[in-house]
Amino acid sequence: MDEIGGSILDRVPASALTLTLTRSAIRMQHSALWRIEKENPVEDLVIALEGRGEYLVGDERLSLEPGEAMLLRRGETFTGWNEGAGLYTGLAQHFTLGIYGDTDLVAQMDLRRKVRLSRWDELALLVRSYRESAPPNSVTLMQHHLFMVFLIAFVDDAFLGWRQGGAVPMDGAAAIDLAVMKAAAQISTAPLDPEVAALAVEAAPYNADYFHRAFRDRLGRTPRQYQEYCRMERAMSLLERGMSPSQVAGEIGYGDPYYFSRAFKRQMGISPRGHQQRVKRAQDGQVMGMDEADQARALGQG
Repeated sequence: MDEIGGSILDRVPASALTLTLTRSAIRMQHSALWRIEKENPVEDLVIALEGRGEYLVGDERLSLEPGEAMLLRRGETFTGWNEGAGLYTGLAQHFTLGIYGDTDLVAQMDLRRKVRLSRWDELALLVRSYRESAPPNSVTLMQHHLFMVFLIAFVDDAFLGWRQGGAVPMDGAAAIDLAVMKAAAQISTAPLDPEVAALAVEAAPYNADYFHRAFRDRLGRTPRQYQEYCRMERAMSLLERGMSPSQVAGEIGYGDPYYFSRAFKRQMGISPRGHQQRVKRAQDGQVMGMDEADQARALGQG
């Protein structure tokens, strides 16, 4: 993803997710004598802060160094140890992430086992604070909020794709809700790809006409219209960075700046220049943004 690309979880409604921290945070601080062999009944996200940990997960051998994170999936047997002379320190958090009820969202994704967190410069202090402030025998609301930040950062760097058909059998409303969410995530992370809407529909395990209707019923737009809306959201970010409307038009694939301006106003209810003026007013202390009614209209819900 580029620097203003969306997170793969950006389009998931907050009300659809259920994050549970199943135990208090584990403040890892391991000497050369440390060795562990176990299987977790839930997911475990491990983030290294100092030193280096060695792990064997199944037949896969890997090391974890500061700024790197690793996901241990539920039911996996792993072994961990420290070969260094110094301490290996970090954070481990057991969790489950459900969507639309009891469906395991992590099981729906193909993820790299280990990544170097691309936002580590921003996250390092937060991870240290999370580790040091975690109560030894409980979890807090603040921990839930912060851990979701860490988890989203990991997923952004580790995501390879959605598992075809999902890893957990589903049917009924939950299944189509999840399929629409996956399609919306695919579209929103690559809105400049002219084929992304068609590919997202093709990947859904439903008849194309039925899926188009289901997508429109849930998001107020067809997949193609939703892609166009996401393009305009990308345009808004570029306009807010100071690019001219004609420059933005070229960046998001419009050869005609006038046509881009018309399309932008149709989607966002304001011209590109008008949006920049609104940003400037906000910088000068005036309120910027849409109220609830404006947002509903922009999303096709009003």
